[in-house]
Amino acid sequence: MTPTACGIDFGTSNSTVGLGDAHGARLIAVEGHETTIPSAVFWEVDDPTPIFGRAAIDAYVEGEEGRLLRGLKSTLGSSLITERTAIGRRSVSFVEILGHYIGHLRARLDAEAPGVERAVLGRPVHFVDDDAAGDRAAQDALEEIARGAGFAEIGFQYEPIAAALHYESTVADEELVLIVDIGGGTSDFSVVRVGPDRMARPDRADDILANDGIRVGGTDLDRLLSLASAMPHLGLGSPIRGGKGDMPRHYYVDFATWHRINRLYAARALSDLKALLREADAPERVGRMVRAVEDRRGHALAMAVEGVKVDLSEAEAARLELGPLVGGPNPVVTREAFEEAIATPLERIGARIAAVLEQAGVGPQAIGTVFMTGGSSRLPILRSLVAAHLPQARIATGDMLGSVGTGLALEAGRRFG
Repeated sequence: MTPTACGIDFGTSNSTVGLGDAHGARLIAVEGHETTIPSAVFWEVDDPTPIFGRAAIDAYVEGEEGRLLRGLKSTLGSSLITERTAIGRRSVSFVEILGHYIGHLRARLDAEAPGVERAVLGRPVHFVDDDAAGDRAAQDALEEIARGAGFAEIGFQYEPIAAALHYESTVADEELVLIVDIGGGTSDFSVVRVGPDRMARPDRADDILANDGIRVGGTDLDRLLSLASAMPHLGLGSPIRGGKGDMPRHYYVDFATWHRINRLYAARALSDLKALLREADAPERVGRMVRAVEDRRGHALAMAVEGVKVDLSEAEAARLELGPLVGGPNPVVTREAFEEAIATPLERIGARIAAVLEQAGVGPQAIGTVFMTGGSSRLPILRSLVAAHLPQARIATGDMLGSVGTGLALEAGRRFG
């Protein structure tokens, strides 16, 4: 295959790069032999050269002194994208940080297929819920960053449509498919007509019956699990001033949210937490929070919580190892408790599935297959939720982290080939 264009799935948690032409698509190795790379950047102190992906996470876990950033995509569509943050002694904009990461993906592409200048980038249906101007600004920012990385022609495709294109390459008969893409930062849904005789059509607009999404994803589930199971052991909900108040919740929300953890490392935030420690009725718990911030254990704690979420995909209970990170107990988290903690986003996802079927003008019985993709789509509660809304449909899964990227590469090959 002579590549003519690429597809880039810049995800909240993981990213891929694929090559496409008129005949097919494939993902390329972007970190060692792996076709996925965590969306993570690490700067060692006083070293202007960042480290990416698994290597970035390993450097952080191994105790290298520096700054880890994850959940980078979540800055698009938020006020953070216009802000600057401290990297060692330097102040760096989030646009520059994203530029480093997309530039790294570009370097991996150049090593595989030099000179590819046309790209289709994935995007959620909504970067920002109910804000068309903010949504457009987020896409414009991503396009500007991609142009800065050397792409001359750039297109966008909705991530669930890209997943549909990947699924379509595997089917033998025409059918209506509901794509459920539970990504790191968003959940997207599309009703698409697919089939082998439709693949070659240059215009697929009539095959897209409905398309919708919400800014709820796997990192939101992580945050809610952390707030329910980890943060109470660091003082969340504990009284201060002899029971006249409680520890302010916003510190814990920031510490449980991937792209906001670093806010707690600012001198003012740490000073405020120390002042609250002096007023705490449960100083042993609040003291754990202060030490966790002082030692910059926020990302390690978030990774431990994420690991429990993954474990609960297979097990009824998992242990959250807090002791080595922040001191204190190592609580057992049950799947039931996790599902209770994420009840609100589950309701929103269920409501959006019903809404997208209504938008398409079809009932549940018209859907032949639900194609689920995205890292959190393997959670049993999400599969049960889908089955409850579409009891007659077959539930299929593909490459959980690669379906969107492969579909984007297929789209790139068709659009630019």
